[in-house]
Amino acid sequence: MNGSFCQVGYKATWHIKNDKIAKYMTRNKWEKRLVLQMPHLLRYAKALTRNNDMANDLVQDCLERAWNKRRLWNSQRTLRPWLLTIMHNIFINQKCKQSNNQETTLEELTLVDEGADASQLVQLRDLQVAMGKLSPEYREIILLAGLESLSYKEIAKVTGLPLGTVMSRLSRAREKLRKIMNSTETDNVVQLR
Repeated sequence: MNGSFCQVGYKATWHIKNDKIAKYMTRNKWEKRLVLQMPHLLRYAKALTRNNDMANDLVQDCLERAWNKRRLWNSQRTLRPWLLTIMHNIFINQKCKQSNNQETTLEELTLVDEGADASQLVQLRDLQVAMGKLSPEYREIILLAGLESLSYKEIAKVTGLPLGTVMSRLSRAREKLRKIMNSTETDNVVQLR
């Protein structure tokens, strides 16, 4: 590739040495499709890694790999599941390389707008804590279904799991999340005398 892809917030820019290539790249439909998927990729990466810097790196790696492998994408299919599959595989590979003793730094996810009321903030905080208590397998399935609104079939393609496994894992993950959320609610109740 003749340039490098840089992310600035949700906007993307190309730094290309050759002006002729730059003019061609700005008209490229493939680049536009990738740029349109960036907010979804970043949101999912933040939820997976729970760290803004690691999420940005994961999105960067995903977009770079997608760009290099763009000939493998079937244009008859939706782009987002293909990109999420790439991101999922990169994330799994990175996790395998890390030692089990190394902890990931938690950072606040910006999931709420500034106009949210206090009860919404408390609910989102409780949800974030509960999601952190789920195993990575359950968390990934719930994030793909709830956050990215993927179908069972698309989740199966992204994760490489059989459809039945996705359905049962999602059901168990939702039930476990429900139990965690209910126990959090009862823990927050103050007993009055």
